[in-house]
Amino acid sequence: MAWSTQQLAELADTTVKAVRYYHRIGLLDVPERTANGYKQYKVPHLIRLLQIKRLSDLGVPLSEVAAMGRADEDPDEAIRALDAELEATVARLNRVRAELAVILRHRAPAYVPPAFAPVSRGLSDRQRSLLLIYSTVLSEESTEEFRELLSEPDHTDEEFEALPPDADDAAIDRLAARMLPAVRRAREKHPWSKDPAADAPRGAKHAEHTMAEAMVQLYNPAQLQVLKRLAALLAEDAADTSYGTA
Repeated sequence: MAWSTQQLAELADTTVKAVRYYHRIGLLDVPERTANGYKQYKVPHLIRLLQIKRLSDLGVPLSEVAAMGRADEDPDEAIRALDAELEATVARLNRVRAELAVILRHRAPAYVPPAFAPVSRGLSDRQRSLLLIYSTVLSEESTEEFRELLSEPDHTDEEFEALPPDADDAAIDRLAARMLPAVRRAREKHPWSKDPAADAPRGAKHAEHTMAEAMVQLYNPAQLQVLKRLAALLAEDAADTSYGTA
């Protein structure tokens, strides 16, 4: 008895397109043809097609199916390698599910790193963009410190976010002065904030450059002037402290 391509595909619960593809890549031998040109598949073809389908269903890449069918190939080794790959895949999927659960619980945007999900709803789009970049270049420890810092907002945060780009020098100086006490408290409670990039995985210089570039492009000119003024005030604090201990 012989089967047509369509009949063989139906027996193996696959498609004619798949059978032809297996022929093309050398996994399934092309059968003899009848006088009128039709292929005649027999039991060995069905067995091989079922083997291919079974291995494929197990997750074996088609590029490795041929090797697993060789007599000199150790099937246990190939199966152990496949099992290790599947274990890694399951671990990744479980991690993704856990992260999605955190995002759903806090109704946070999907792109927000899970560590920031609890505080993300109170942040502006600009702040979310910054934390996304920061979490990419900072270490896990520094990212966690940053999350704790964000969970302690100050009343001047909203004023800073709302500062128009054409704010005058007086408004910039006043806001910087009002923000200074909060920044001082944050630095005392979170010494990490004085040098957040110190333990960056790709180096402090890379992290600092990336973070600075993000701030320049995300904040408006007036906000950048406030940050510059704040840095000057903090430098004065450091100078006064050094002078007092000299």
